[in-house]
Amino acid sequence: MERRSIGIVMNGVTGRMGYRQHLVRSILAIREQGGLPAADGSRIWPEPVLVGRSERKLAELAAKHGLAYTTNLDAALARDDTHIYFDAQVTSEREGAIRKAIAAGKHVYTEKPLTESTESSLDLAALIRAQGLRNGVVQDKLFLPGLRKLKRLIDGGFFGRILSVRGEFGYWVFEGDWQPAQRPSWNYRAADGGGIVVDMFPHWHYVLEQLFAPVRSVTAHIATHVPTRVDEAGAEYKATADDAAYGIFELDGGIVAQINSSWTTRVFRDELVEFQVDGTHGSAVAGLRNCRIQSRATTPKPVWNPDLPVTEPFRDQWQTVPDNEEFDNGFKVQWEHFLRHVVDATPFPWDFMAGVRGVQLAELGLVSAREGRRVEIPELS
Repeated sequence: MERRSIGIVMNGVTGRMGYRQHLVRSILAIREQGGLPAADGSRIWPEPVLVGRSERKLAELAAKHGLAYTTNLDAALARDDTHIYFDAQVTSEREGAIRKAIAAGKHVYTEKPLTESTESSLDLAALIRAQGLRNGVVQDKLFLPGLRKLKRLIDGGFFGRILSVRGEFGYWVFEGDWQPAQRPSWNYRAADGGGIVVDMFPHWHYVLEQLFAPVRSVTAHIATHVPTRVDEAGAEYKATADDAAYGIFELDGGIVAQINSSWTTRVFRDELVEFQVDGTHGSAVAGLRNCRIQSRATTPKPVWNPDLPVTEPFRDQWQTVPDNEEFDNGFKVQWEHFLRHVVDATPFPWDFMAGVRGVQLAELGLVSAREGRRVEIPELS
């Protein structure tokens, strides 16, 4: 079968997410399965060219996987055999690199947030559209097994009228002194594009918009609960970005969503993120992989009585939603969609404008927190 090579400039794959999820579990996994079937019967074969600032790290990865690499982004974009630019850098470096890729005529697929502001994100979306280039933003949580099961319930009418969504996300990120931090230090410096609102509100936007309804307003409170941390070199630094955010989002149709995001909480949940959806006909709790439901007919009738111990096994009264299919890695699934979008022009709704709306929600969430008020979300054009 004919192999159709698609060169991908992958910038930022020396980081944990860029390496593990995008390179190893997506692009290299597609190669391990023999490529991706294209509409003409050929196999789409991704050919990554690794780009980054550390010669040592790139050389190690390239040698381990037998790939090409360079520290010169301009040289990688100038190659005739590269067709797609992918960005998983720190947020503050993303916009400039994407502009270079557009100028070089490359299709662009990028991690979120697209840029650091709504205005610059809109400008990028207009620029790449004017150039006629394919574009997409990573929205990986839509492809998680738990949320795909939740989408199945929504499409099947399980909930009746959806009333509310309650989300809990987070875990304790160590300060970096007596135990190494699980996240890079730039996440806690505002000047480098850090902050949990900038990181997580774009996720919540696409989850809410694409599963439930468009977001119409945001009310947010943010905090920097841990003011001092220790970086990768062992140096103490001041955390200038928010590490926790508490948001209320009003959606079309009267749905109210409340989502807590925190890197300063200890987990007492089944999964690191969980969403409870309540509707007139039933409720569900969905995480990364699992989803449990309770229908209207099987809902118990608790009575509040603080004088007696609780005897009802509430968790046992929920039913597990079956898989009913094999779930592949969510990052890989969206990569396959984007590769087909580039090669076969198949639809890809997760474009730059979807990314712009996520940036807008984060930006207005910060406005809400700063000014202590509810902020309506205007339409973007």
